[in-house]
Amino acid sequence: MEPLFETISQIGNVSEDLKKDISQKLQYKNYKKKEILLKQGEICDHLYFVSKGLLRAYYEKEGKDICSWFMKEMDFIIAVSSFFQREPSSESIQALSDCELCYIHHDDLMDLYKKHLEFNTIGRRLTEHYYCLSEKRLVGMRNQTAAEKYNFLLKYFPALVERVPNMYLASYLGIARETLSRIKRGLG
Repeated sequence: MEPLFETISQIGNVSEDLKKDISQKLQYKNYKKKEILLKQGEICDHLYFVSKGLLRAYYEKEGKDICSWFMKEMDFIIAVSSFFQREPSSESIQALSDCELCYIHHDDLMDLYKKHLEFNTIGRRLTEHYYCLSEKRLVGMRNQTAAEKYNFLLKYFPALVERVPNMYLASYLGIARETLSRIKRGLG
């Protein structure tokens, strides 16, 4: 729980009362590598915080898994539209390594927002942070060659290149696995 409080304390004020209320609502779960947290079509009921591990979100198209994002230690995870709009998820979420997560139910999070004004600020700043990351990825990947996409990933998300298997990285970049291997050999 300490990494979670350390992370949110860097974003905004966390009173002892808020810490106590969050602590009472948090749950913990370990996931094994390849285990599914959320299946496409289910409603995302939980906001997760990654204490340890690496996860991916993906959707299925024409029989293939298409990776849409990755999250690692100190990141928060949700299927965005599903969580906020309370609708079936268009993505699945899977552990790419053994993971230690803490999580909170949607309704409990909304209760914390009602009770603690400072927590609304933290939630807004987190939303802004992840929205900006999403926009950076979209701009960085749009109308780029395969090598430019890979270089963008190296520049802004180097930990992913080191930790994510090539098959998932290639899917995320929208390129063939063979193309990714050629690019990596050419840069190495």
